[in-house]
Amino acid sequence: MIFKKKKFGQHFLNDKNIANKIIAGLSNPINGIVLEVGPGDGVLTQILSERFDQNLYLVEIDAELVSLLNEKFPALQGQILNIDFLELNLKEKFNQNISVIGNLPYNISSQILFKVIEYRENIVEMVGMFQKEVAKRICSGPGSKEYGILSVLTQTFFHTHYLFSVSKNVFSPPPKVESGVIRLERKANFKLDCNEKLFQTIVKLSFQQRRKTLRNSLASIINSHKNTNLPSQEIFSKRPEELGFDEFISLTKLLS
Repeated sequence: MIFKKKKFGQHFLNDKNIANKIIAGLSNPINGIVLEVGPGDGVLTQILSERFDQNLYLVEIDAELVSLLNEKFPALQGQILNIDFLELNLKEKFNQNISVIGNLPYNISSQILFKVIEYRENIVEMVGMFQKEVAKRICSGPGSKEYGILSVLTQTFFHTHYLFSVSKNVFSPPPKVESGVIRLERKANFKLDCNEKLFQTIVKLSFQQRRKTLRNSLASIINSHKNTNLPSQEIFSKRPEELGFDEFISLTKLLS
């Protein structure tokens, strides 16, 4: 018997219909691999292994679960990695296209998302289950109360799609929150034509004080700029939720 470990945020999906719906969100990857993050006791894995076989890899931090998965799926020997996904060098391990899928541990789901963004040259798509509030935030557009840092940084590099909501009753043990499944599809031939580190800093600073205008929230950057006419420009009178990712790119160029 496997005891769920609170430190890993484990809530195992026990509904095969939901598992099939999640997997249906994947494209049919060719010349690449499917990487399941946090397979748990293998509800998604069972279906994925039948479909993708030699192209399927699992990443599981819990050594006890890795032993269970090796027993349940002997054909995946050598493809079940006992490692923290956040510490895995995806480019070094898999120098090819990657489709990521998983019922993600909610306590590190934002960190997982940032890693997907970091390795976007390798990751062509992701289908993942998040806490519903976070899933909505990732997919929300400008002007909505959910729109924020995760929205801008993800939508800069990926097309985002909210697929469906999931009741907490299909998990063991049930989480305290509802869940949502999203699909991320990497933008073809997109290159960020500004300083990425500054871009991320500007997005994060802007939303840390989302009720203030950009003139106030970005004051430290504006005031250190050589162009003393910057504060008078119209864009700085806006609040961050009014800007799409493309306008944040323009803003970064302006402040470079």
